[in-house]
Amino acid sequence: MAKPAKTIQEQIQLLQDRGMLFHNVADAPHFLGNISYYRLKGYWWEMQSDKVNHKFHPNNYFEDIIDLYNFDRHFRLIVFNAIERIEIALRTKLIYHMSLAYGPHWHNETQYFEKYKNHLGFKSKLTRDLANSSEEFIIKHYDNHVTENPESWKALEILTLGSLSKLYQNLNHQLPEKAKIATEFGLNNQKYLASWLLSTTYIRNIIAHHGRLWNRVIINKYDWPKSTKDPLLSYTPNQYQRRKIFPLVSAILYMNNRISPGHHIKDELLDLFQQFPNTPLYKMGFPKNWQNEPLWK
Repeated sequence: MAKPAKTIQEQIQLLQDRGMLFHNVADAPHFLGNISYYRLKGYWWEMQSDKVNHKFHPNNYFEDIIDLYNFDRHFRLIVFNAIERIEIALRTKLIYHMSLAYGPHWHNETQYFEKYKNHLGFKSKLTRDLANSSEEFIIKHYDNHVTENPESWKALEILTLGSLSKLYQNLNHQLPEKAKIATEFGLNNQKYLASWLLSTTYIRNIIAHHGRLWNRVIINKYDWPKSTKDPLLSYTPNQYQRRKIFPLVSAILYMNNRISPGHHIKDELLDLFQQFPNTPLYKMGFPKNWQNEPLWK
């Protein structure tokens, strides 16, 4: 049976009945009127001593939930900025290396890809995306070249990170350009870049839908290199550790170090951690003494 909807005052009373404390309960209606009860639930879930009856541990305050929510909101924005740089760099490198080596329409040529069916699916999706694109440069292309497909430097500009990542993954493994792109991202093997890109896309999609990253379980499995061109982590995260965000954020930061020298992403993250000192970073997989890891020093 569906539960009845509750007013904001009823939501506050329910939280109080379950043991949630408030420094200033008069402020709570403003927050619950602009951030849904169910969205905030993801942040207080771990604060419950009884997850069946939803009873809270002692001394948990509603304002701490709001702080945690605000931390996560800022954290997502910083990570999203880092992912944007990766997306633009990947698109640029694919277009540059592959077009110089194999011509302007390489992305339509099945011979350069591992899995025929996957490439057919890519071309079908690209055709639809191009037909529906409102980008002026695509419209002008078809005005001037009615029967010609757009060159890769036009066509790939409308692709999402997900499509770009799959395109890279499906490139023939023997192509030197695939290895060259991985090298430019600081990785010795193309399989690691492909794996990181797919999981980075997963994170990007969570952020794009305003999902929670704090204490998020990462369901995408990804590979971890035994060695890298530059310092990364002093250990190889196991599969359990990779279910939290820390290793993947480290991978995203590592790629940014290679493609965008001089960025301020790490500084922004460190500043954020200082602004919200009570945030339990270990819930995000940050290990003890994470500040001493090579990448984070």
